[in-house]
Amino acid sequence: MMHKLLTSLTIIALLATCTTKEEKTQVPDVEPGDYRPAYHYAPPQNWTNDPNGLVYLDGEYHLFYQYNPEADTWGHMSWAHAVSEDLKTWEELPLALAEYQNADSTETMIFSGSVVVDSLNTSGFFEPGFKKGMVAIYTSHVHQEIDGKDQGVAQHQSLAYSADKGRSWKYFDKNPVLDIGMKDFRDPSVFWYEGMWKMVVAKPKEYAVQIYESSDLKKWTRLSEFGRMGDMAKIWECPSLFKVPVEGNEEEKWVMLISSAAEDTEFTGMQYFVGSFDGKRFQADRQKGVRRVDYGKDFYAAIPFNNLPANQPKPIILGWASNWVYAGKTPTTGYRGMFSLPRQLSLRPDSSGVYHLIQQPVFKDKISTKTLTMKAPDLKAGVVLKMDAGNSYRLNLTIELDEAENFSVKLLNNEMEESVLAYDVVTNKLTLDRTKSGKVDFHEKFPSVESMIVPPRNGELKLDIFVDNSIVEIFANDGAAVLTDLVYPTKKKGEVAIGTNL
Repeated sequence: MMHKLLTSLTIIALLATCTTKEEKTQVPDVEPGDYRPAYHYAPPQNWTNDPNGLVYLDGEYHLFYQYNPEADTWGHMSWAHAVSEDLKTWEELPLALAEYQNADSTETMIFSGSVVVDSLNTSGFFEPGFKKGMVAIYTSHVHQEIDGKDQGVAQHQSLAYSADKGRSWKYFDKNPVLDIGMKDFRDPSVFWYEGMWKMVVAKPKEYAVQIYESSDLKKWTRLSEFGRMGDMAKIWECPSLFKVPVEGNEEEKWVMLISSAAEDTEFTGMQYFVGSFDGKRFQADRQKGVRRVDYGKDFYAAIPFNNLPANQPKPIILGWASNWVYAGKTPTTGYRGMFSLPRQLSLRPDSSGVYHLIQQPVFKDKISTKTLTMKAPDLKAGVVLKMDAGNSYRLNLTIELDEAENFSVKLLNNEMEESVLAYDVVTNKLTLDRTKSGKVDFHEKFPSVESMIVPPRNGELKLDIFVDNSIVEIFANDGAAVLTDLVYPTKKKGEVAIGTNL
């Protein structure tokens, strides 16, 4: 049901109805398998982390991702593969790139990277005239057992290629194609620009991204290096560089995404830089402080899709929804790891001309949704909503802030648990408290409170809230600020409470 405006009397009636019903209804427990999301992608089984090789070809969005074929903890990194026509419903395909053994008894894991469509056959891997060849550029992570422990000994960039839309792959017989003799040199992101292939690749412990160029994907020439600015509390990895349109005009700017630290440096997070790229060097605009992609704990390693069709001018990114601090301990059954909603990106300048990243979920209209607009009297009266789809839904909430007081939105609310979204009308601080959200004791660092500053726009606060069994994604003011957190409720009540006196 779509709600546009509830008066105070209607809200009071709703509250009374929900309360009376709840007194007669026992709240069912969440079963062990029920943490699997309904509209976020998660692997059928085992461990997953970074998305890799995001690419579009012939009506299919391809998601390759870091995957352990043998267990639900990290290890034996390979590329799994899924495809979708709408970025919501995914078809599992066989393992794409598997870990392999080398002649010297070392092994090579397939770390993060990208996939391009080599429509001009610049690589020479395909038959003449064939325009749909895929080439994967990945980090070959060489490791072996040293003193009883499995350790990495080298990282370099290698190739594999496919002539059947990613269903089968062949490794290039002259790998690696880029080796600078470092143990930490990874996560190549490759794109076509001005008649050449460009690659950005991370030197994690040096807080730097190197930019390379190639005509054939095999021989690479270094062009420049960017880094040692912004957040340097942790390593830099999973870089990507791409053009993003500016809202309201025909302008485009270049954006560099870096996976690094979060506000709390014990945790991983993402930052971005806006600037210019002349084909050789990325130059960041002047900025104050660190530009956060997401203010939650559980958005990392996001990269864009390559080869999007012309009718999709905005880039689309997808991120891993977890955090390295506790990723190996999350209380799911048979699998660990999932991905965020796909997000399309634009830039919005503020009054001083500084460009800010705007993120919008791609398929938001295909989810069970309630839409609600509330004013100050409605907030004081309070409302309890019963969500039709249990613990998986979308709540599109607009608050008219004139005369409004501080208010809260209790998600996944029951008599024992709550994930509390709260807004301070004076400081404009929006917080998400998951300390009482359900299962929180599987890791001492999991209970947390995240926050972001969200000034009102035209006297309103707009919150597009996506709850999907074990994840909450909040898009504030049409994507001007985003917060993503995992949660593990033990009850399946599907209730939301909104008001000033909760």
